[in-house]
Amino acid sequence: GAQRGEESSARLHRRRSKKGAGGLCGRARLEGESEMSILEHNGAAIIAMAGKNCVAIASDTRFGLRQQTVACDFEKVFKMTNRVFVGLAGLATDVQTLRNLLKFRLSLYALREEREMKAETLSSLLSHMLYEKRFGPYFVEPLVAGLKDDGTPFLCGMDLIGAPVYTSDFVVSGTCTPNLNGMCESMWRPDMGADDLFETISQCLLASVDRDAMSGWGAIVHVITPEGVTSKRLKGRMD
Repeated sequence: GAQRGEESSARLHRRRSKKGAGGLCGRARLEGESEMSILEHNGAAIIAMAGKNCVAIASDTRFGLRQQTVACDFEKVFKMTNRVFVGLAGLATDVQTLRNLLKFRLSLYALREEREMKAETLSSLLSHMLYEKRFGPYFVEPLVAGLKDDGTPFLCGMDLIGAPVYTSDFVVSGTCTPNLNGMCESMWRPDMGADDLFETISQCLLASVDRDAMSGWGAIVHVITPEGVTSKRLKGRMD
């Protein structure tokens, strides 16, 4: 009887040990999966940069599901007016939802005011829209790039609940912001012309996404000047 009791207690101990080990493995696996932010789920890299009476905004074109690449023609930068562009880095569904909502608000503004919205006004509107949904936010980190009425650049970045930061040189967003910040700090110069600005922002973006598995696979650059907008597509590494 004593021997059977010892065997049953040993079996029980082994069962508990296996259950405990399985539980720990399960928790570790779940923690590993949740390390990636939902903002990084689809991948993005966006830069807005100021020049002399011009401004540029560039983004990659990759659409992915974590490390899996699904498409390389996904739009992340949108023309709001002839002088203002918005870049949306984050969850792809929220990017498209927020873009459509912004277009709707801009159309209402144009009907009511009979004029185009300024870059500063658009930035404030977007900030309020994000903060309004702060308890169930859009998972996007937007950039606003445009020209003011006097032709000087306007740059603004914000987080997913609309807290803005205004800069006079450059602002970045996406999954490789350390790379983007480092490249921009190295290469940006004040008072660049439109051609130099295009070359600088292109090199910064391409060099940064080459070192990030979540973004890249091509890029698009928009340069905004008082005369108009020039858009160019860039070829990037496809590996």
